[in-house]
Amino acid sequence: MKLTLNWLLLLLCVLSHHHHVDAGSIVKFLPGFEGPLPFELETGYIGIGEEEEVQLFYYFVKSENNPKEDPLLVWLSGGPGSSSLTALVSEIGPLVLKSEFYNGTVPSLFSSTYSWTKVANIIFLDQPVGAGFSYSKTPLGKTGDTNEIQMIHEFLQKWLHKHPQYISNPFYATGDSYAGMIVPAVVDAISKGNYICCNPPINLQGYVLGNPITYEEMELNYRIPFAHGMSLISDELYESLKRYCKGNYFYVDPRNTKCLEIVEEYNKFTENINIHQILLPNCDDTNTNNISPDCFYYKYYLFERWANTESVREALQINKGSKANWVRYNHTIPYDKNIKSSIPYHMNNSINGYRSLIFSGDHDMVLPSFATRAWIKSLNYSITHDWKPWMINDQIAGYTTTYANKMTFATIKGCGHTPEYLPEEASIMFKRWISGQLL
Repeated sequence: MKLTLNWLLLLLCVLSHHHHVDAGSIVKFLPGFEGPLPFELETGYIGIGEEEEVQLFYYFVKSENNPKEDPLLVWLSGGPGSSSLTALVSEIGPLVLKSEFYNGTVPSLFSSTYSWTKVANIIFLDQPVGAGFSYSKTPLGKTGDTNEIQMIHEFLQKWLHKHPQYISNPFYATGDSYAGMIVPAVVDAISKGNYICCNPPINLQGYVLGNPITYEEMELNYRIPFAHGMSLISDELYESLKRYCKGNYFYVDPRNTKCLEIVEEYNKFTENINIHQILLPNCDDTNTNNISPDCFYYKYYLFERWANTESVREALQINKGSKANWVRYNHTIPYDKNIKSSIPYHMNNSINGYRSLIFSGDHDMVLPSFATRAWIKSLNYSITHDWKPWMINDQIAGYTTTYANKMTFATIKGCGHTPEYLPEEASIMFKRWISGQLL
């Protein structure tokens, strides 16, 4: 009761003192999209730190349903170093980049019918600093998991200061891939921060993660049983791997030469598999300048052509001189992966009563669903609804289990490492969960 009264007092204080603060720039038109945008897009920077040397860039899309009451999400892309523009224009956002041969003009955009913004307000955040259009005014030093968690928390507090109308909206932290290391800790930081004077409390309700990295040393080992289960390696090779490596395939003792030898054999069988979606051709997605138009990832090349067009930068209100070249995935950020496992954060968040949706594309070999199911099982929570199919139009779209700790696990049948592979199924799954339905 005391926390509720404090929350209301702070809300009134924020509403009365911050309604005149600049709240970013409204973008009504984007190069490549015909006509005005059919949704409300705001872009801007939030300065982090006392001197605000770090400038985190965001895209905010209002819910197309009921923005005053619909949930508010922050979306963090993986990497670390991927721009959230990828999620906005490829995975869960209201825009899709048309995959067509680049002819030197601005690549085309069209509306997506599968956007999560149909039911939620979403802040797409470029983080860590150096990703996307986020930048530092001073030479960029080394950042890392714990530093980024503090900065994201500060970002959210400052963003809500500038957008007090969203303070009462249910808030969810969301993301995929490497965000699995960050989101659970951000939820924990918000939960603790809500008890500290005198920032506006965040109406935290839970979090959503897709194919999340959680405990990498353990999870990488699950690529072996996944490869066997998908008939990518023989029974004999699988049995030899188990016998000589004893479940540890990627951090092998150098003295275990037999294991190293068999792992090398495994690598030969799988090196040409597209580990992000094993059914797709293994075309190069790392060097976007040489990517083939036939490749699924050709759109990444188009992203970079689009985002580096001067008219696009002007429309997005990018600070001049802040970024010489936008890249989809910045591999050069000095980054310290100093959280070994996010499992303890999941446990704390469950104890504190927060909802969670953990989903997994079942054709992802980067973070196999086998691995995700293993760490969820390690939490030892009782099952409230056991493994069963979830359906779309009387067809199996995946399988789901719900737990007593308000956690829902779901696979998306045929999906890869991110929602971009099956955006319709991912959208339907999210809409059901966020509204409180069983999948």
